[in-house]
Amino acid sequence: MAVDQLIVRYGEISLKGHNRSDFEKILAHNVQRALRAFEGVRVERIGGRISVHLAGNPAEPVTREVCRVFGVVSVSPVERTELSVEALTAAALAAARQAVLSSEQVATTFKVDVRRANKRFPIPSPELAALLGGRILEEIESLRVDVHHPHLTVYVEVRDEGGFVYASKYAGLGGLPVGSSGRVGLLLSGGIDSPVAGWLAMKRGVELEAIHFHSFPFTSERALQKVEDLAQVLANWGGRVRLHVVHFTEVQTEIRKHCPDELSITVMRRMMLRIAERLATQWRLKALVTGESLGQVASQTLDSMKTINAVTNLPILRPLVTEDKVDIMRRAREIGTYDISILPYEDCCTIFVPKSPRTKPKIDEAERAETSLDVEKLVEDAVAQTEQKMFKAQVQRTL
Repeated sequence: MAVDQLIVRYGEISLKGHNRSDFEKILAHNVQRALRAFEGVRVERIGGRISVHLAGNPAEPVTREVCRVFGVVSVSPVERTELSVEALTAAALAAARQAVLSSEQVATTFKVDVRRANKRFPIPSPELAALLGGRILEEIESLRVDVHHPHLTVYVEVRDEGGFVYASKYAGLGGLPVGSSGRVGLLLSGGIDSPVAGWLAMKRGVELEAIHFHSFPFTSERALQKVEDLAQVLANWGGRVRLHVVHFTEVQTEIRKHCPDELSITVMRRMMLRIAERLATQWRLKALVTGESLGQVASQTLDSMKTINAVTNLPILRPLVTEDKVDIMRRAREIGTYDISILPYEDCCTIFVPKSPRTKPKIDEAERAETSLDVEKLVEDAVAQTEQKMFKAQVQRTL
């Protein structure tokens, strides 16, 4: 089968009404960016789908890269033919043979699915399907027809621009294209949860700005390197991630000096949100994302979340709030962050953990605990000292 292009399908975007074109443009741009390592590859929008012209590049690695782009539901390598029975027959036979050879299980049944968008083509869809199916039966003796539950399906599309024939569909990530839902700030620690939360947020179309709280010398430079590595993995999925490194040492020192031990985690997280909100205003971010999972630790109870949230009016997105730890770990392995996250370098959330943290802190209690802190100065200083570093997707071409 002479594959010369890919058909890229999307799901939710087709329901976007008047905004559909904007989503399509962003998705096409993201696909083109993901394929920049492949010389000559061209991406265009055609008839409610996206077409990738391979320009001589092998289909398999290009397909693999396109399937990693958020917003893509499925991808099919296709052979484009002339609008003639002879050309369509040859392509359908080649597609069926290839599908039989590459099938993980023994393929014994098939059907031909014909869609004739070009009504000027003289043969109606049912007749063309029967004709092509008959030829496949003649040439491939191991196959028989089953139109209800076939092992493989040969798809034939008769369109104005030509015939399109394929027999494979590879699943994509789905969701929305990164950049279609605005930019958000991800509170990125070095743990397992927050990178997964960021990945899931990107799947809903947001562009990430990661915010990390670094407490050197309480936390090491290796801990910061771990976070930078996590930011790079997320950038490889989403195109780019800007990392904001907040120097948090003074804030944690003051909390340890002046706040009750059992409320220190609550106060620390309230300070984090204050700083993150200030950065969000500065960088025009629409929301904050955290890796919190309900009930996982003391600061992630509903009472704690309410008390911590009280310091900001920004939306707080928690993609993992109902997830079990086992599910989060599985996802971390799938997206490539798990092995980095488990490296034994502590972040500021794991140092100075109180022996008996409050699981149901009240807002007035937290406010009283903060009376000895110069909250505004601590926030201002932390924001002023914050450093930025941009991570862009690394080209990962595998032939």
